[in-house]
Amino acid sequence: MNSQPKGATPEAIETATIAAQAIADKKGEDIVILDLSELLVVTDVFLIASGTSTRHVKSLIDDVEAALREDGRRPIRREGADFGEWVLLDYGDVVFHVFDRETRAYYELERLWADAPRIEFAAMSPASESE
Repeated sequence: MNSQPKGATPEAIETATIAAQAIADKKGEDIVILDLSELLVVTDVFLIASGTSTRHVKSLIDDVEAALREDGRRPIRREGADFGEWVLLDYGDVVFHVFDRETRAYYELERLWADAPRIEFAAMSPASESE
């Protein structure tokens, strides 16, 4: 049996990074990417972000789906989109949680998964993407 830590797959990290950039481009807030590969068997990565309102949350999720669709990826499951307080997109190896501020503060997923290492993400500005 291999006891080496596996870490999140490169594909999962790429999926999370594409989505994080889509969220950053639309002014999503407090983007956190957690490597859960050593803590869960059902997924490698959580991406957690906030929108400023339920409408903003829904817009962020739509943009994530569009960005990942361009990359040939489709969600397995989508929950909470009707309400927009907490929307979950499940892509198998990556699960996205986009909250309004109040709901995120209430559930504190980062605190729940405090043992998970964070995956660094630095949003690119639209100007730097075209250079």
